Amino acid sequence: MGKFSFSQDLGIDLGTANTLVFVKGKGVVLREPSVVAKNIETGQIEAVGNSARNMIGRTPGNISVIRPMKDGVIADYDTTAVMMKYYIKKAMRNRSFFARKPNVMICVPSGITMVEERAVVDATKQAGAKDAFPIAEPFAAAIGSGLPVWEPTGSMIVDIGGGTTEVAVISLGGVVTSQSIRTAGDNMDEAITQYIRKTYNLMIGERSAESIKMDIGTAGEVSEDVEMDIRGRDLLTGLPKTITITSSEIATSLKETVDAIVEAVKNTLEKTPPELAADIMDRGIVLSGGGSLLRNIDKVISDETKMPVFVTDDPLDSVAIGTGKSLEYIQHFRSHPNVSSRPTVD
Repeated sequence: MGKFSFSQDLGIDLGTANTLVFVKGKGVVLREPSVVAKNIETGQIEAVGNSARNMIGRTPGNISVIRPMKDGVIADYDTTAVMMKYYIKKAMRNRSFFARKPNVMICVPSGITMVEERAVVDATKQAGAKDAFPIAEPFAAAIGSGLPVWEPTGSMIVDIGGGTTEVAVISLGGVVTSQSIRTAGDNMDEAITQYIRKTYNLMIGERSAESIKMDIGTAGEVSEDVEMDIRGRDLLTGLPKTITITSSEIATSLKETVDAIVEAVKNTLEKTPPELAADIMDRGIVLSGGGSLLRNIDKVISDETKMPVFVTDDPLDSVAIGTGKSLEYIQHFRSHPNVSSRPTVD
């Protein structure tokens, strides 16, 4: 498979919050936010990735900071294509002069429509790919988490990303049953923002909400309360103000989002054939994605399902790693993102 070509094929995890690029033979070479800063008067791109993210909430009127991915799908096609072009170019800056355009394995949510999938494939080709192959996100996460996806045994993966939570049971190289819900990390940030606005009449930015989630966010009951000072704009006076919040307050604000994720796990288990359900009882449920880093979320899911739950070793990179590893079996993805048969390795 491509033994004599100069190609560096890529795996791309095009996420709502972050984009990761995996280069075959090198691993994950790029991790940057899925953010673009655009001049709305001229239409010119001012910044992409980290430099654009640093502008969020700090831009003058003529510059708009756009997140072109929403709920795991493309919300702004042209901006997504420009962003991907930038990332592909950056990931391949050391490639050989003779290298052909790369084949790209690109991640898509399992609940995506054919039209949305087509948009992702077209945007990837427009960004400079020779060919683009979609792979279902939970399948990629399972490969990246080291689960035995090609074996005749049931593996359950719960990938909590920025825009979507993907729950899937995988066996013999295919997704047996899955559920994709548009409730994930971004909803947690939004829930924190709304709670602070309602409770304290304080407006905070999305970066502040994310910091709160990462620093003191917890799922379920809080055993030990932790405090944190946050700054925002008082909605009554319009002036800056600092307040102190506790981790139990944040746990309360996140309850609805966490409950929705638990419900998706339960629904998927209910649709799982008994033989595979028995395998999952033995092996446990594996969590991946940035949302799996929320404190105690593994414990909450375990308590609700009465099954062992583990967070994978590298939750932020598992989808990108799995997407990159799938390049080995690229011919099996030509027809559909869910591989239906066990691959034969060259």
